[in-house]
Amino acid sequence: MRIAVAGGTGVVGRYAVEAAQDAGHDVVVLARSRGVDVLTGVGLDAALHGVDAVIDASNSGTTLSAKKATAFFETATRNLLDAERRVGVGHHVALSIVGIDGIDASYYAGKLAQERAVAVGPVPFTIARAGQFHEFAGQVMSGMTGPIAVVPKLLMRPVAAREVGAHLVRVAEGGAVERARDLVGPRDEVLVDVARRQLAFEGRRRAVLEVRLPGAYGRGLASGSLRGDAGALRGRITFDEWLRSVDHRQ
Repeated sequence: MRIAVAGGTGVVGRYAVEAAQDAGHDVVVLARSRGVDVLTGVGLDAALHGVDAVIDASNSGTTLSAKKATAFFETATRNLLDAERRVGVGHHVALSIVGIDGIDASYYAGKLAQERAVAVGPVPFTIARAGQFHEFAGQVMSGMTGPIAVVPKLLMRPVAAREVGAHLVRVAEGGAVERARDLVGPRDEVLVDVARRQLAFEGRRRAVLEVRLPGAYGRGLASGSLRGDAGALRGRITFDEWLRSVDHRQ
């Protein structure tokens, strides 16, 4: 197959590229560094020529603004789907997040908007939801300065980005089914705990405090809905195994 990966240089996208190449597929990386911009549409038609499936692992960054995240994902999805329709791509795979149906706020609002845009779009599709990545705790703390990091109360089953990348390639190979089985990590975790373990492993002295955010958004994070359901596929790499791996040091 010829597979294009939007966000192919990002946290998950680079592993999807690697997994697709290992499986013998011809891979096209859609990224600004490669002259392709999903937000403007520049370079998309040419890059997608002859492509059988597109994996969208693009990311709006670390924004917590529902408005900004929604604008990014709606625009990027519309540009991708329109270009795919013009050149005849047969399968669009969108990476999303498990358990976000009741958390239509912040970054998750953008992902829900992306899912809705894909579902009504002109290209056969599969939405593939995954748990928070093992990198999530570090991403949350990196946006804070000072000796104390404050993180929300969040129950989750974090999963290795490498395993998500490989999962996306298998989904792309399988053809459009609208919704793939969710993929989560092997263990239940609490965000504050994994953040503290990461700091200790890295030898960094920093206090991490947990707060319960108000409203439906905070209740959704604390409720455990982001752990996924009982029918989800389970990754094998635990958070602590990831900490000791090459992937964590990259």
